[in-house]
Amino acid sequence: MAAAWQDVVRDAAAVREAAAVAGDAALLAGVLMRTGEQPNASDVVNYAPFTLLPSAVPRALFEQAYAVQQDFNLLVDAISQNKEFLRQTLASTIKVDDFTARLFRIYMQVLEEGLAQTVFLGINRSDYMFDCGLGGTAALRQIEINTIAASFGGLTSRTADVHRLVLKVLGKTEEASHLLPNNPAKGLALGIAKAWELYGSQRAVVMFLVEEVQRNIFDQRCVENELWNRNIRVLRKRFRDVFEQGSLDASRRLYMDGQEVAVVYYREGYVPQNYDQQNWEARLLLERSRAVKCPDIATQLAGTKKVQQELSRPGTLEQLLPGHPEAIARIRATFAGLYSLDEGEEGDRIAATAIADPERFVLKPQREGGGNNLYGEELRQVLEKIKDSPERTSYILMDKIKPQPSLNYLLRAHSPLQVSECISELGIFGVYVRQGQELVLNQAAGHLLRTKAIEHADGGVAAGVAVLDTPYLV
Repeated sequence: MAAAWQDVVRDAAAVREAAAVAGDAALLAGVLMRTGEQPNASDVVNYAPFTLLPSAVPRALFEQAYAVQQDFNLLVDAISQNKEFLRQTLASTIKVDDFTARLFRIYMQVLEEGLAQTVFLGINRSDYMFDCGLGGTAALRQIEINTIAASFGGLTSRTADVHRLVLKVLGKTEEASHLLPNNPAKGLALGIAKAWELYGSQRAVVMFLVEEVQRNIFDQRCVENELWNRNIRVLRKRFRDVFEQGSLDASRRLYMDGQEVAVVYYREGYVPQNYDQQNWEARLLLERSRAVKCPDIATQLAGTKKVQQELSRPGTLEQLLPGHPEAIARIRATFAGLYSLDEGEEGDRIAATAIADPERFVLKPQREGGGNNLYGEELRQVLEKIKDSPERTSYILMDKIKPQPSLNYLLRAHSPLQVSECISELGIFGVYVRQGQELVLNQAAGHLLRTKAIEHADGGVAAGVAVLDTPYLV
């Protein structure tokens, strides 16, 4: 915790007053989620969980994370265009991971047919933690890069205003003025609008592909409203709507409800539970279309954990980004130790090391959405079970990052107010648009800080573990 908060974090009366103000401020600012009891109704809502106080973030590491985001945009785009790299990298994984295999089959089918899509839109979020190594100096370490349905760009655009008010209530007016402006919703909408414009039809619409259960609708509405403000029409549809109503014309233009779709923005489709046979057929229809997909299926595959691990091998970045030595150096400086569990001597050795010392590592499956990683004794038990099986190739191993905990209050509706030891994760949103071979937009679009109590090893805000936060640079 920044020294600035030490005087208030133990002051029970001041904390109670600030928390009451904070809850109302969050509702007033639109930091909202639907309730678990009524996830598809907006007539009963509550504030999304958030920290009472902004969390200290080292300024140098924050600036490093922003500085490397355009490099990561470039890298993800390069991977998505490199069929041979994806084929080789995912060869072992698709033998044992059915979800990745089905995505890969659609990818190959669409390539064989010939891409109708000519404009490509990437919205990703690169997530980091601050690793306090043996020397005590914090280092920026990438956890993962999310290339599909990267969320909370909307709600985090409104969270800093709540923290500004809380600091003022606590008599920290000077500190409140130092909180950075942050509006990822606007940056994400800018990318979608640019792709819509390059698609080239004023009458065409943007389609948000959304989940059956839509607790996090207000986060999406923030981006959606930015598009309406630009007079771009938005539809919200589910996979089953696409299956029942979607169609392609002879030029593979996509139509929904009789309206041409210029951009499909996925807020769904990143985990196996999102798919039944109809949904897989709907996904194939979308991928075959001329519409700009965010992401297209190649970009979703570029975000798999197996690709992340392969990028850490010597020479891989040089192969993917020839002529960009500075970008490669900036990217590589953020990598934690990543290890393959492919069959063979190298995989055998790293599996044995992790079984002997499970606290050193995190075991990661090829999944998005939080709450999937394995730690400690659970990691050891799973690896013991699969160490001699091809199934182990559906995972990668990563060094466990050890951040410095700090004290904060995690505000959740209907939960008691209590101080927690917490750790934070910083995400930087990136947006890029490519037309043919020309990159016409490439920028960092804002940040997201999420914080959780140290007893929770894994899980984000949507998973009910982490809460929204605002960085206070130190």
